Amino acid sequence: MRTPLLLAVLCSSLWCNAQLRPGFDKAEYLELLRVISSGIDSMMEGYKLDAPERFERIYRSPVVGMDNRWSLYSDHNGTVAIVLRGTTPRSVSWMENFYSAMVPATGSMKLDDGPTFNYSLSSDPKAAVHVGWLLGIGHLERTLLPKLDSCLAAGGRNVLIGGHSQGGALAYLLTAHLWQLRASGRLPADVVLKTYCSAAPKPGNLPFARDYEHTTRGGWTVNVVNAADWVPETPVTVQTSDDFNAVNPFVQAKPLIRKLPFPQDLFVIGMFNKLDRPTKQARRNFKKLLGGRAGKLAAKGLPGYVPPAYADCSDYVRIGPILVLQPDAAYRTAWPDDPKRIFMHHGLQRYYELMERYDPIGWTNSGK
Repeated sequence: MRTPLLLAVLCSSLWCNAQLRPGFDKAEYLELLRVISSGIDSMMEGYKLDAPERFERIYRSPVVGMDNRWSLYSDHNGTVAIVLRGTTPRSVSWMENFYSAMVPATGSMKLDDGPTFNYSLSSDPKAAVHVGWLLGIGHLERTLLPKLDSCLAAGGRNVLIGGHSQGGALAYLLTAHLWQLRASGRLPADVVLKTYCSAAPKPGNLPFARDYEHTTRGGWTVNVVNAADWVPETPVTVQTSDDFNAVNPFVQAKPLIRKLPFPQDLFVIGMFNKLDRPTKQARRNFKKLLGGRAGKLAAKGLPGYVPPAYADCSDYVRIGPILVLQPDAAYRTAWPDDPKRIFMHHGLQRYYELMERYDPIGWTNSGK
């Protein structure tokens, strides 16, 4: 393993005047897919791509948490890339995905017997995120921040962040965390953060999504999604009346209904309860199964881990901007749906193939 001093020297020699630019860059995304492919240990069907052309790996973290890992790459021309590994074939990695209760986007987490993970991913107190992927970020941060600090201390300011599948979800949360660290002064105010989430599932609720989209506005983030891929549709979401803004009339529905004359009030309140109660019961079930029970299973493989208090929310939403790769007739002919091959539309090769044919009409360099 390279020493921090050597890493700083390497980073220092790589920083030039090249600057990351806002907006989707097709060549940048295709290179990132090649980088992701180069970091996969056990190659799965549909994930093998050619070697990266622009970036070279200069650090690879140990495997931590629930089989999480990240790598640091440089293009030797002013940009480093933080690449987060996605789901692996190991069951513990899949458990991280299923451990999908929500927790507040700002708080602390006892990962193990080591230091507590203090995190802030949003300035909105109602924001909440996926606990399993946040747990992964907590473990990865222990090596990631020191390495990033070394590069920034050497004068670097261009940081590309990316990941595919679970790695894309982790990229969302890491990006939110780094932007908050920048806002607090923990990272330099002039550091440039640009993120490509690829095939990413939904990492948090609507307040988190809105705050993330506002923070990264102007073309500094994108999630690339194959419309035939089911992974970005997950996790399962349940929206209740508790998830609305305070001025939404549904939030004040019961007090308003009670002002109706009898017996209209009884009839309308009965109809409202039939709509409202099932969603809240589903939310309680999700919290119990995907939080309480899944948390106990996760803790068995993580000595010292203390499951946090879960949020009363399961309103997972997709976070934009979204660049949709819409399969055409040629793609559908070559890759007709096959229920026995559930990841046939999810692999790097399928995303690479669709992106090579992608026509970026409607996209500008400002990301608007």
